[in-house]
Amino acid sequence: MKRGLLLIDRGSREDEVKDELRYICSKAKESGGYQFSDYCFLEVVPPFIEEGMENCFKQDIDALTIVPYFLYPGKKVKLAVNKAIEMISKSKMKIKIAKPITLHKSLPDIVHAKVDDVIAKNKIIFSRKEIDVLLIGHGSKDPNAKTSLQYVVDRLQDSYRNVALCWLEIEEPNIKQGIDVCAKNNPNVLIIVPYFLHRGAHVKRDIYEDLNPAIEKSGIKNIFITDHLGTDVKLIDLVIERAKEVEK
Repeated sequence: MKRGLLLIDRGSREDEVKDELRYICSKAKESGGYQFSDYCFLEVVPPFIEEGMENCFKQDIDALTIVPYFLYPGKKVKLAVNKAIEMISKSKMKIKIAKPITLHKSLPDIVHAKVDDVIAKNKIIFSRKEIDVLLIGHGSKDPNAKTSLQYVVDRLQDSYRNVALCWLEIEEPNIKQGIDVCAKNNPNVLIIVPYFLHRGAHVKRDIYEDLNPAIEKSGIKNIFITDHLGTDVKLIDLVIERAKEVEK
């Protein structure tokens, strides 16, 4: 059976986001044994879900697996899934919709890897147990979003001196509040993790509007910032795993 894979992402105007998605699709196709792999967007810019699925229907494949490429459960995921379901009747192809990539054991491992990269590149002499970590999430009105990031924080706690979370927008603690909490713990080193899939506008610009002044006022001497989650190989493996779960 010839199989295809389609990622549904939230959407971004940044070219780097499209580059990352193309890379992830290429590697997932190769590692997962798919004959075709592509991405589409829920909103912001095309290709939108309808266009993405129509393109899949034109391919020489018998089955299609759709993976909602979202870090948080909630309304956006439900909307993406519902839009995909509406398109299923337009094809005789066997179509499966996987779970989003949230609440998975690989996500804490990816954060560990980002922190370890910073430790190595900056020749930080402190061990993990002497380091504080702050994760910055996007923020959502959906309570499940906080649950999904707290899931990661809880699984990091035993590895570091302190682990905290904050949000770019909508929810609290906001970035300033998050930095303030970290400062009260008087850290040897604070490593900040932008908990975002892509290098979009939030990672490139938005978080720094609040982060830079908060850092300047914090009094914390040693602060480092990791890369976003990006194209980590464990993230690609996670996409394939979610797909295989429904293909079975």
